[in-house]
Amino acid sequence: MATIKAVIKPDKKKDGTFPIVIRITKNRKTNYEPIGYSVTLDQWDSAKGCARKNYPNSVRLNNLIAKRIAELSAKAIELETEKQEVTASYIKKSNKKAPAAMFFPQAELYLSSLKAAGKYNQYTADKPRVKHFRDFLKRDIAFQEIEVSTLEAFKSYVKNTLKLSERSAMNHLSMVRSVFSHAKRDKLIKADSSPFGKGKMIIKFPETGKVGLNPAEIKRLETVELPERPSHCRNLWLFAYYFAGMRVSDVLRLRWSDIQDGRLIYVMGKNDKVGTLKVPEKANQILTQYESSKRYKDDFIFPELKDVDVKDQFVFERTIAFKTSAIDKCLKKDVAPAANITKKLTMHIARHSFASEAGDKISIQMLQKLYRHSNITTTVGYQASFINKDADDALDAVLNSGA
Repeated sequence: MATIKAVIKPDKKKDGTFPIVIRITKNRKTNYEPIGYSVTLDQWDSAKGCARKNYPNSVRLNNLIAKRIAELSAKAIELETEKQEVTASYIKKSNKKAPAAMFFPQAELYLSSLKAAGKYNQYTADKPRVKHFRDFLKRDIAFQEIEVSTLEAFKSYVKNTLKLSERSAMNHLSMVRSVFSHAKRDKLIKADSSPFGKGKMIIKFPETGKVGLNPAEIKRLETVELPERPSHCRNLWLFAYYFAGMRVSDVLRLRWSDIQDGRLIYVMGKNDKVGTLKVPEKANQILTQYESSKRYKDDFIFPELKDVDVKDQFVFERTIAFKTSAIDKCLKKDVAPAANITKKLTMHIARHSFASEAGDKISIQMLQKLYRHSNITTTVGYQASFINKDADDALDAVLNSGA
């Protein structure tokens, strides 16, 4: 039978204290396990194996000592039940706990995985968010230490200290959740250890106003005379609009081989969904402007990605991000003023503009197909921002009731 007791080792430290250890004795052989605390001789009760009351926080320290002794005793009984002979050293080693999984080493692995997968946009967005979390904590932190209160305080830090929006705060929390998911996938933490979910921290993005161009503004955009570069950016915007608000990343990825028998067949980059649409006449007129620069059957339709290394996914995605930024700048500074458009004009507004025009004219099921949404609830939520007719009619009914 093993004897387990708390003692102090005679190895005096520079500050005059002696380290507390748990002594494990079995068959006259002894092993020691340190607990990370030390006391002076007058603060230690050798007979009882505990700290005296003159030690600060003596109650907590004695609770820790009792807990470690109980754990080692339980492990000794378990091993002695399973084995005929166990040593003091074996009891100590068998009770060793794996070190707590730390957040920031896993966060770096998460960022590396994004980069390796070529996810440039997510990588560049989450990298500073990881830094913000580190700056907030001022230290590394174990996953098990991150509680709802930690996340609430971080959210407040993002909004009040960093002066960022509610949406940005939610994105910062999403980063933390993604690192938790990455750690769970690598089996570093238990599946139920996340502080996110029902009854815990809920990530809810605030609704944002989505404003698209109206038919008159789109008409002006179609007909305004523009120099070569602004005209090209206008073409990209209209092409996206003509194809139900196609995302700019998908527009720039299009190849001539994607057009077959008067139809556009392409894979959406965001969710890898394949779809096909008839090429509208207005879109076809835009295509004819780029046929002269076609070098081979599988060449990109638009010039932004020509000669870019498509094998390096990270560089490819980065190029798309840079080109999109340049296109949006051109739309804002050169195209919008020329077309007398005062609303915000970016490539993404083409999607909002189509949604605004679709309104309640197209069934939600068809819109889901056009938008390539995996879940119809996503379509309902998105389209709800643009369907105002019922609310407008209700308002008119009240205001005009006395007329």
